Amino acid sequence: MLWPVFPWQQAVSGLWAVRASWRRAAGMCLERGYRGDSGQDPLDIPLPPWEARPNEPICTKRRRLLYESRKRGMLENCILLSLFAKKYLDSMTEPQLLQYDRLINEPSNDWDIYYWATGAQPSPPQYQGDVMQLLQEFTQNRDMEARLRQPDLEYLDTDSATR
Repeated sequence: MLWPVFPWQQAVSGLWAVRASWRRAAGMCLERGYRGDSGQDPLDIPLPPWEARPNEPICTKRRRLLYESRKRGMLENCILLSLFAKKYLDSMTEPQLLQYDRLINEPSNDWDIYYWATGAQPSPPQYQGDVMQLLQEFTQNRDMEARLRQPDLEYLDTDSATR
């Protein structure tokens, strides 16, 4: 069965044909997405390498890591890492803070961190250590806590008053 073609449909389809031919003539890309000036696929653009901050004061490092734990590329890691940071960040030693810093900032894909934490994929050797064991244990949620949102930041005011 053929559907009737109305004059307004022909006008609209003709407009799109003109627009598409104009783009081809102008040399415009017909694909969606931003490729930038590099001409590369946006997912292939390398990120700057992670660098340790050896002279950073420990209280500044804890605050920065708390912020970076809360502001991730995906909600699952925002919740998981912010709750983990609330529980463990203040009790971590300086080498553990360095491990945690490397773990959350060196991998370019947040899904990798999530898969390693949940045990869906084995973590690479450079990220295995005390912090990864703590994170994997925390992720198992043996106490069956409700983890539906990030913790409020009011706990920082009470902690900073005691320091």
